[in-house]
Amino acid sequence: MAVLAVQQIRKMRGGAQGHLILGADGNAYVVKFQNNPQHLRVLANELMATRLAAGVGLTAPVCDVIEVTEWLVENTSDLELDFGPRRERCQPGLCFGSRLVGGLMPGHLFDYLPEEQLIDVKNLREFTGILAFDKWTCNVNGRQAVYSKKTREKRYTATFIDFGYCFNAGEWILRDAPLRGVFARNVVYRGVTGWDSLEPWLTRIEEMDAQTIWGVAETVPPEWYGGDVTGLEALVEELVKRRAKVRELITSFRESSRAPFPNWGKKGKNAANDQFGGPTWADDLKHGFVM
Repeated sequence: MAVLAVQQIRKMRGGAQGHLILGADGNAYVVKFQNNPQHLRVLANELMATRLAAGVGLTAPVCDVIEVTEWLVENTSDLELDFGPRRERCQPGLCFGSRLVGGLMPGHLFDYLPEEQLIDVKNLREFTGILAFDKWTCNVNGRQAVYSKKTREKRYTATFIDFGYCFNAGEWILRDAPLRGVFARNVVYRGVTGWDSLEPWLTRIEEMDAQTIWGVAETVPPEWYGGDVTGLEALVEELVKRRAKVRELITSFRESSRAPFPNWGKKGKNAANDQFGGPTWADDLKHGFVM
């Protein structure tokens, strides 16, 4: 069942012009509407890709279907979208909601970190996992993340957000390019020394059961893809086939002019022990053991 929206809190940045909304379950959600400026299918993409990412063990927000009533839209002046020369009221009905990272409690949440803090995030190695995932799902946008920590914590955790342009956005015809779906800064890839650096996420993608993918697709409200069941089925069938293509797509990125993996084939001081995303990779980067 959908979570009922009870109050709009504020507008959010971003091309889909989402709104931060309080749900009846007490959680705050970044909500995207069916008439968002990007595409209707962005909602379907967000729900499917976010849940698939969580399914392979990546740090992604909890997401859900949010019901925004006509009454709430009519009685909230800020629930509108900007289309340049005109404004349009947000469309009531079933919307996509991504739970706000960190919630509404005081803490620290940023969408950018300087390099010395970025290489010290707790789950730095997950950037290789999300790379494999974005290649699998043909994310045509740059990889987005937010960084959070509680008041007494010293290190940030990256949470991967904004999956709306997976599956080639609204097209659902997957067209690959070496630099699509990658993070903007190479520093997160500096510790990659080979295929083992992309584990366990790469193998989890390659071995994901087809029924799991179908099951996620079945949770998408039909109105988010215009009732085009044939199109959704074709997308899922393509995702099932693409599990075997991920290494090829990563190789194209590795061999691109960007040269993202300068240490491919090398062994850092702690490479043998750095299997589970602990501090060793960040320590190697800071102290020059991985060059």
